[in-house]
Amino acid sequence: MKKNVGGVDKTLRIFVGILIIAAGLYYQNWWGVIGVVLLLTGLINRCPLYLPLGLSTCKKDVVKE
Repeated sequence: MKKNVGGVDKTLRIFVGILIIAAGLYYQNWWGVIGVVLLLTGLINRCPLYLPLGLSTCKKDVVKE
């Protein structure tokens, strides 16, 4: 699978993922799992949900002629 998470999207996923994990641990509930998913997708630059939707936040490669 090609990278489809980039730039601001990656930073937000990591930051929000950590916040949700912390909240899940603090309140001792399962919501922290959502934070883990966000954190992992941010760290590996790939979001499986973006694939069927045809989305990508990565910059397009510029072809030099």
